[in-house]
Amino acid sequence: MDNFTTSGFLLIGFSAKPELEIFYACLLLVLYLLALAGNMLIITTTSLDDSLQSPMYFFLKHLSLLDLCYISVTVPRFVYNAFMHSGNISLWECIVQVFALISCGTAEVSMLTLMSYDRYVAICLPLRYEIIMDVRTCVYGIIGVWVSGTISGVMHTVTTFSIHLCGPRIIYQFFCDIPQILKLSCSNEYISEIGVSAFLSSVALLCSVFIGFSYVHIFSSVLRMPSDEGRAKAFSTCLPHLAVVILFFSTVVFEYFKPHSKSPSSLDILLTILYTVFPPTFNPIIYSLRNKAIKLALKKIFQRRKETCTSLHSLFRDKFNICG
Repeated sequence: MDNFTTSGFLLIGFSAKPELEIFYACLLLVLYLLALAGNMLIITTTSLDDSLQSPMYFFLKHLSLLDLCYISVTVPRFVYNAFMHSGNISLWECIVQVFALISCGTAEVSMLTLMSYDRYVAICLPLRYEIIMDVRTCVYGIIGVWVSGTISGVMHTVTTFSIHLCGPRIIYQFFCDIPQILKLSCSNEYISEIGVSAFLSSVALLCSVFIGFSYVHIFSSVLRMPSDEGRAKAFSTCLPHLAVVILFFSTVVFEYFKPHSKSPSSLDILLTILYTVFPPTFNPIIYSLRNKAIKLALKKIFQRRKETCTSLHSLFRDKFNICG
């Protein structure tokens, strides 16, 4: 019987063939760079544009920050391992990866719940919106999001790495996945981790029910609006958030309720990518495509950048007598 403190693990990844592993690494690297650019663009836009200083965009900025952390936990390490032709990961790297992944995932559930409450107040209680969603409420809400993620990460990490394992420390995944680690347990020591998972799953279920009830009231209020313009504006702010909620929760449900096998199949690969990569990558795209305020702010930023570049070009051309 060996303890986790003695050595690290071997991540099998997607394929035993190096060329296929590099192909998957390149694919995930492209998606990672897309997620990095999209989320940084959202953070920059909501920080610089004065018209995007409402609680909705304050929460959106923190959601993008969470998405950056979430995808950065797994993909860069996998890309590095694939190009180095090595799946080794140390114990402490695995601990940090599990803690960060669970913390960011739980915090994202809390953030999506908070954002649904913000939309509920904005549409169903518009006259009280500024009173309810004041600066203190927004700050406390963000603190609660990060604290909930941290507590969840600590609970999962402590219970997971307090067990003993038998046999080779091989994880059939491209990151340190808790279900795969629990398969290495010598006995039923993982019961405490199952208890933690059940408790936090119940909390996530309550969050999803809260979001569902919020949107029932939201759509009920929107459909009663007499103005077509008002309904269109309300839908433009609510539908992107609802799409993000569906994308995140559906991928998590598919990942954790599908049958787990020792050797990953093509379906396992697809579902794992959906769960860990797709939400952070496509959240910025969903918001930028459906939200008119975001598109207008992005247009202003690029226009301002173009004017700045033109001014600098004219300045240097005049200074050094360079003909354009």
